[in-house]
This record gives sequence, C-alpha cells and structure tokens, in this order.
Amino acid sequence: MMLGNQPIIILKEGTTREKGKGARSNNVMAALAISNAVKSTLGPRGMDKMLVDSMGDVVVTNDGATILKEIDIEHPAAKMIAEVAKSQDEECGDGTTTAVILTGELLKYAGELLEQNVHPTVITRGFKLASEKATDVLAHSAIPLKKDDKQTLRNIAMTSMSSKGGAGPEKELLATIVVDAVTSVVEEINGKNIVDMDNIQIQKQKGGSIGETEIVKGIILDKERVHEGMPKRVTNARIALVNAAFEIQKTEVDARIQINDPTQLQAFLDEEENMLKKMVEKVKNSGANVLVCQKGIDDLAQHFLSKAGIYAVRRAKQSDMEKLAKATGAKIAANLEDLNKSDIGFAGLVEEKKFGDDKLTFIMDCKNPKAVSILLRGGTEHVIDELERGLYDSLYVVKVALEDGKMTIGGGAAAVELSMALRDYAPTIGGREQMAIEAFAHALEVVPRTLSENAGLDPINMMIEMRRLHKKGNKYAGINVYNGKVEDMLKNNVIEPLRLGLHEIQTATEAATMILRIDDVIASKTTKSPPMPHGGMGGGGDFDDY
Repeated sequence: MMLGNQPIIILKEGTTREKGKGARSNNVMAALAISNAVKSTLGPRGMDKMLVDSMGDVVVTNDGATILKEIDIEHPAAKMIAEVAKSQDEECGDGTTTAVILTGELLKYAGELLEQNVHPTVITRGFKLASEKATDVLAHSAIPLKKDDKQTLRNIAMTSMSSKGGAGPEKELLATIVVDAVTSVVEEINGKNIVDMDNIQIQKQKGGSIGETEIVKGIILDKERVHEGMPKRVTNARIALVNAAFEIQKTEVDARIQINDPTQLQAFLDEEENMLKKMVEKVKNSGANVLVCQKGIDDLAQHFLSKAGIYAVRRAKQSDMEKLAKATGAKIAANLEDLNKSDIGFAGLVEEKKFGDDKLTFIMDCKNPKAVSILLRGGTEHVIDELERGLYDSLYVVKVALEDGKMTIGGGAAAVELSMALRDYAPTIGGREQMAIEAFAHALEVVPRTLSENAGLDPINMMIEMRRLHKKGNKYAGINVYNGKVEDMLKNNVIEPLRLGLHEIQTATEAATMILRIDDVIASKTTKSPPMPHGGMGGGGDFDDY
C-alpha cells in the first residue's frame, strides 16, 4: 500500500497473499486434486491405495477417510476437503469417498461458472437451493425399514462391506455378525432406537482366515489368568468386578518400623498374610468364582485365589470393566468391603484361549448382554486392519439404519434420480441461480460416472441408459458393476441408510460454498526450526567454555 511516495507495510516480511480469481482458482484446483486422489477407490471395483509414512509403516486401504487422515496435507483448502471426509466418517461411518468427490465436482462446475463471470454469491445461493431440494426429494423417496427386518439390515451391511477387505465369500458371514452385534446392544429410549458403538468391542487377532471371525455374546479380555494353578475354564461363572488392589497398602509418607525381636518380624509378616487372606475370603464369601481386578494382585493373593479355585485377571482396562458390567450384569465394586452377592454378574463360560503367543480371556454366553465382542481373524496385519475398517463402517451403517428406520438405493440410482429432479426444478427458479442448480445436478452424476469408470465400463453409455430408465419411471435403476448392466438396485439388494445420502449432500454443499466464498488467502511465513550442529549435541568441555 502506498501513501504519497511512502510504502506502508501491513503484513510481516515473508507473508504471501493471493486475492480474487487467483485465490479462488487455486483453492478449486487443490480441492480437485484431493477429490481425484480418492476417486479411483469408489465402489466394489475401486482400487486400493498404499500409504507409507515417514517411519516406513505401511497402510493399504480404500477408505476415503483413512487415506486423507494418513496423507500429510499442506494446502489450507485441501485440508477443508479432508474435514468433509472426517465429518462423514464420524456421523455415518461410510460414504466418505462419495462426500469428497461430490465436493470436488461441485467446485469444478463452480469454477466453470466463475469463468463465465457468475458471482460466487449467486453460485453459493444456487447450491444452497439445490441442496435443500435434493435432500427433500431424497427424504421423500426413502423406503421405511423395520427394526426386526434382519435380512434387509444384512443387505445394508453387505453393501457397505462390498468395497472393503471383507468383499468375497466371507461377506455374508461378516454381515450376519455385524447385524447380530448391533441388534444385541440396541436400546429403546423414549420410543427411539439408540445404539452406543462403545458397547461393541472389536478384538483383532492375527492368524487364521477371515472365515474364523466370530461374535462373542460377552467380552474378550486381552489378559491371561494371573496364576497357573487357577482353573483354565469356568462354567456358570459368577463374576466379581473390583476396582481395588489386592496388595498391602503402603503409607503415603515415608515410614520406618523398628523391630527388636525376630518374633516381631514374623508377626508382621503373618499380619500381612492375614490381610491378603481376608481380601480373598471376601471374594469367596460373595459367591464369585471369577475375579476381574482393575488394579494389581499380590503374588501371595494370587496363591490364595488359586487355592480357592477362583479364576483371576488383573489390570483390566476401565473401558473393558464398563463393558463387562453391561454384558454380565455385575456392578463394579470400588472397595472390597462393599462387595456382596448382589454385585456379582453371570456368564455361561469363562475360558482362557491361546492364539499364537497371545493368551486371551473369553467371558461369554452372558444372559441378554448389552455389550458384545467380535473376534476378528485375518492372515496378515494389513488384511486385518483393512477388515477392521470395513467392519467399523458396516457396524455404523447398520446402527444408523436402525436409529433412523429409513433407507435409500445405492449403485448411483439415487444420484441420477436427484439429478433429474434438480434439472426439472432449475427453470422454476429465476435468475442466474438456475445455472448453479443445473451445475449441482451435473455434479451429482459424478457418483454413477465414477462407479462405471472404476468398473472399466463406458460412463457415457451407462449414463444414457440410466437416464432412459429413470425417465420411464424406474427410479431404482443403477449400475451393476459385476456384469456391467443397468439393473434394479432394490432387487439386487444394493441399499444404504438415508442419513448417508443426506449427510453427503449437506457436507459437500457446505464445504464447497465455504471455499467459493474465499477471495483472499493470507499465509504467514512458516518458521522452521534451526538445524542441529554437526555431530549432534555438544559434549565434553567445562561449563566455563560456554
């Protein structure tokens, strides 16, 4: 800025500033780069990405949210697109890739409108109108879903899993496990179905095949029994959950005991033994034959517990203790003095099982458990990690479907139906906003277009055929990527929860409009830490040298 001949410096040296069209086009290009990076992962025929971090750790995945979380993004607009995937993942568990590519496509068409001198405010207003209309049409075309319709819930789980590591012969088994787990922990509060995902534990165990994955109507503890003399298997287990240490309490301050006579020493040791004995007696008197302790168990207490035939586990996690309380009906005793028969929980079987070098404690066959576990098996670490991501997505979509009780059609059918509805709606809106609504309609078709591209099909032929069938009134017509034909997706059981589609449209529109409204990017200079001197830290020498 100049005042007379004197320049006025407002920003610090090294600060960069981009304004107007340059700033907008840079932001749109950054968003498109992110969108194109995940595009090839969409759908059952999508490809995987291999991500290697600075430590050399490898992640193989096609989950949009995981890809954008693992890569180190620097551009501020691109970071906003990564937030879209994060938001979609937290709210719905699935649909992250769709949300990202839809955001990218909206910005691509917005860029074309900007080239035609359509003002960003007009575009954002048009996008907002289109988003409201699209969500309204989608909500009205949703199909109701009953809570006890387990087959439909399984189909929803399989649709989510089809593009993940679980795709294959094990897909049906995993979908059954997912539905079984979610329906076990669903609770009805004020007439609404609520599912708390914290009540479903996923325990990964390397080795074996995916087909060996199983659901446990109880909890799996990543712990072994504390003493070899304890029983390995306890049927009709009565479980005590204790959040207190089976150890002699030490004084808060330093204390010293003076002993003048050897008998006094023996009496001191005997008293310690009696205290531990009394602790074990309290557990025994409560009727428990399995003890899960959140704190430590002294060696001597372990001996007494094994003599009493009690199966004991120590240092259990707080989260596991809470899940155990929900699964077995036990109450967590904060003090041994408070432990009584009413605090004891029940499980049909408690057993220690060995997998490779690991020993796990299975607490299963609980009566009406409100917390369950899934034991996930897979050949390698990468397979099991990707399988866990797929399982998490499936659990989440089944949870969302149960809570909302509504579903929509996948395979690009809903996107084409919305696109056609928006094309009919656009002329009813006066002004340049109608151009933005038509651009929104074009952008929605990126889903079926990308699905066909990733399956090696001709996207133009597919789009023409889908539009023809939708115009005829077949609103469920979508792409079958396995045989390359346009078919009825409802008959093919390609379905997903309504919330997925609604959230994809809303978050994509919000992110795109936010980026479009930016006309000035001011970036301060990044400060780098000074390099270390050669040879590392200085050593040797006296302090006087410095």
